[in-house]
Amino acid sequence: MRRAGSFLLGAIFGGILGGTAVLLLAPGSGKDTRTALRERFANLRVEFENAIAEKKAALESELQSYKDMN
Repeated sequence: MRRAGSFLLGAIFGGILGGTAVLLLAPGSGKDTRTALRERFANLRVEFENAIAEKKAALESELQSYKDMN
């Protein structure tokens, strides 16, 4: 358990450091980078919300089929 926690902490810390390095060494200007990040996060949010809605619909359908069996 302790090894898994250490690994997870290291992975999170490495991700933060890597993300910071990418932002600092990005070829675009700060404004361009911020705009691109906003667009990516907006797209990810929409995709995430769509995935949640699809999964919710599938689970509700499955639940209804179980209810119809009884």
